Amino acid sequence: MSGASIPSRIGPYLVERRLGAGGMGEVYLAYSVAGEPVAVKVIRPDRTDPHTRARFEREATMARTISGTGRVARFIEADPFAEQPWLAMDYVPGRPLSDVVKDQGRLSTPLVASLGALLAEGLAAVHAAGLVHRDLKAQNVILGDFGPVIIDFGLGAFVGASKGSLTQAGMVIGTVRCMPPEQALGELEVTQAADVYGLGTVLLYAATGHYPYDGARWEAVAAQVVNAEIGPDLSGLPAELTPVVSAMLAHKAEDRPSLEEVTRQCADLMHLLGTSPARARRALIQETTPRDHPTMVLPQPDTPMLDRLDSLERHLREESAAPADNVPALPSDGESSPDAPAQGDVQSGVESSLVSVQESPSGRPAEPAPKKGRPPASRRVADELRKRYAMGPALAWSKC
Repeated sequence: MSGASIPSRIGPYLVERRLGAGGMGEVYLAYSVAGEPVAVKVIRPDRTDPHTRARFEREATMARTISGTGRVARFIEADPFAEQPWLAMDYVPGRPLSDVVKDQGRLSTPLVASLGALLAEGLAAVHAAGLVHRDLKAQNVILGDFGPVIIDFGLGAFVGASKGSLTQAGMVIGTVRCMPPEQALGELEVTQAADVYGLGTVLLYAATGHYPYDGARWEAVAAQVVNAEIGPDLSGLPAELTPVVSAMLAHKAEDRPSLEEVTRQCADLMHLLGTSPARARRALIQETTPRDHPTMVLPQPDTPMLDRLDSLERHLREESAAPADNVPALPSDGESSPDAPAQGDVQSGVESSLVSVQESPSGRPAEPAPKKGRPPASRRVADELRKRYAMGPALAWSKC
């Protein structure tokens, strides 16, 4: 989706406004039926294929299991089999680290060390669940009243699946500048060391305002990233931070420190600089969260949005009360149906879960009612895919 149009509804969420756009898609502020604000990201259609959808489903399922940290925005739900896949996560009040550096300048060394220790702890919980973020960068770190929080988690299946994907317009420079060499070379199964590298780019940007590699075109950036003879640009990096950040940006994955080592080194540095991790965290929050900034306030639905949510809630109650015998059965493999995807062409038969926007007489988007007695198209397509590929309830990772 692009342009000025904004969907009225994405899955079960009513959309209020667009929060931003990037190489992977667009992000919207939306509300659940109960009025809970969420951030919903819709993936660009050219970033999807059957294997990517299956991988996304697996990662989305695993993302729900992450515990032990508040440093990663909570994953709520996703629909990998919608025409344009989407995922919903907690809305995190705050500003991206990239905006903070642009508005306020580089962070001091103790604050960068605090940022590193806090994010390394959070990423350790992600890795403990068997997941890798794969797209760490300053834009994906939100600074708010709780300290740094990583967003856009759950998009790993869509990030850098091949070298060809680096050519996607609008995504490349912002991602390749923060991408480890092995991912830039097209390796599909990057390890946890990729996140260590990504965190290194975040800390370098926080301390200097620039990335390890840069250039006018993505090809020039990628050529530097994959060349072991070209070291990262560490200009402006304080001497106290150089050992830990340079190690995190090592060309070979096996030469990078573990997240536990990063946390310990950052904590040691804070003590060396005359503060403690707890005090440095408090200073980080105080210096990066201006109380009068509008993004620091958790959004609340206004009266028109409350009316829309009331309408949606009524529709959903009516839908749940519809007789079960109204639900049509899926055709067998030998039958055809307008709702069934063609063999070998999954996307051609997928119905969109994004409801089209229709203007009401008042000028606001009208709220379309869900179809009664009919399961969502994405669920029917997912069931059909599993049947055709002879898989169990969870699509096999080995097939992705």
